[in-house]
Amino acid sequence: MKITIADDFDLCKIAYSGQCFRVKELDKDTFRFVTKENTVEITDESYKGGRKKPDDETILSVSCAKKEWDIWHDYFDLDTNYAGIRKSIPREDDFLRRAAESGAGIRILKQDLFEMLISFIISQRKSIPAIKTSIERLVSLYGQDGFFPTPEALKDATSEELASCGLGYRVPYIMSAVRRVYEHEVDLDALGALSDEELVNELKSFAGVGDKVANCVALFGYHRCGLAPIDTWIARVIKEQYCGTNPFPRYGNVAGIMQQYMFYYMSVISRK
Repeated sequence: MKITIADDFDLCKIAYSGQCFRVKELDKDTFRFVTKENTVEITDESYKGGRKKPDDETILSVSCAKKEWDIWHDYFDLDTNYAGIRKSIPREDDFLRRAAESGAGIRILKQDLFEMLISFIISQRKSIPAIKTSIERLVSLYGQDGFFPTPEALKDATSEELASCGLGYRVPYIMSAVRRVYEHEVDLDALGALSDEELVNELKSFAGVGDKVANCVALFGYHRCGLAPIDTWIARVIKEQYCGTNPFPRYGNVAGIMQQYMFYYMSVISRK
C-alpha cells in the first residue's frame, strides 16, 4: 500500500533520533517498526528522483493494510503539523533553526508505556547501540513472537537472567518496576490523566527513575510534547548555545519537539 504524507517525515531521522530502540534498518530507505503487537515495514520511495527536500511530499510503501495503518498513523503522530512547528521558530534562535532544518522529518512517536518505562530505565549511562543490544536480549528471553515482553512475562525473571541482558545495576530497578506494574500498584494508563508535573513526579516514584528518565517516558510514551528531557547532549547545548540558560520554557507545548531537533543535531549531524 502507498501512503502520501504532505508534512515533515523522514524514516531515517526518526529511527536515529534516540526515542525508539527497536526500529531496524532493513535496507536503504526501508525500516521495520514495532509497537505493542504490531509490526510494519516501510520504504520511503521519495528518494527515487534524487535528494528529498524538507518540504517535499513523502511517498511511503507500507507492508500493512489500510485498516492497520490507522495504528501507525497515530504512532507517527500524523495529525500534527510538524512543518508548521518547525517554521514557527523565531529567526533570532539561530542554533535551533539550524538544528530544526537538519532534523526536519523527526516526529515524536506515540509508543507503548511499559516498553518506554523499562527501555529508559535501561538507557541510563548506556550508548544507544548498547541500549538496543540489552533490549533485544530481553525480547529474545521473554518476548513473544519478537514483541516487547509484558509485565506478566517478566514477573518471574530472575536477577541472574536479567543481568545476562547486560542490565548491570539497573536489574533491581527493572524488577521493582515490573512488580509494581504487574501487581497494579501503579496503573500506567491512569497516569495519563495527570498534569505534566504530576506525571513526572509519579514516574519518579519508580526506583532508579530520575528527572531525565521520567521526562523521556513522559515525552515518548505519554506524548507530553511540552517536556524536554535534558541529557548530556542537551546539557551541552544549554551551556554552549544558550549561555547556561534553559531555553525550553520559551517553547511551551512543543519544547519536546525542539529538544529532538537539538538532540539529533548534536548526536548525529555535528559528529559527521
